[in-house]
Amino acid sequence: MSMMGLIVSGRLVQTDFAQITDHHFLITVPDADNINHVVVFLTGTVPFAEGMGGAVYFSWPDPNSPPNWQFLGYISNSKPSAIFKISNLKKNHEFENTNLGVFGQNISHVAQIGVSVDPLHIIEQQAAIATQTSTNTFVEFAQKMITGFLNYVSSFSVTQAQMTPNPTENYVPLSSIQGWYETFERRLQQNPNFWKQ
Repeated sequence: MSMMGLIVSGRLVQTDFAQITDHHFLITVPDADNINHVVVFLTGTVPFAEGMGGAVYFSWPDPNSPPNWQFLGYISNSKPSAIFKISNLKKNHEFENTNLGVFGQNISHVAQIGVSVDPLHIIEQQAAIATQTSTNTFVEFAQKMITGFLNYVSSFSVTQAQMTPNPTENYVPLSSIQGWYETFERRLQQNPNFWKQ
């Protein structure tokens, strides 16, 4: 009987997780490029041992390199299922490989979901760190993007005396863009997710 299952939208439920070590389980996901979300869940036949949970990892296919295991989140007896968005994950060669050896180093031609059964308090810490890192990365990206935008727009600025009248052009005062930039920066510092509201 399988302890865990996998749902990929539009496909049959998969429960064929292979146990590769005492605490590591692996399942193959064909045609991963067309997947947006996956659901990993406990089937209810066998619970995790007390104080344990399953850290869920995903690896994109790359025929030229070993799998890069990306932490998605976790499942536990009190949280027996979780939906993970995988469509926005980057391929192996685009970022630092920090979890290379978690489930082995064989080159994979298909995507894989790996579940590592570990103490729940360690998994929850890992999830908290991943959330904070993701937020910090987004804030850094947003700051660099709006700074780049402001610098780009500023490079076209001219004084009113330098302007040549052109009835087909619209002009925006640079002070308006700088005001927007300052407001955006302030709101981003107060709540990095304000743009989702």
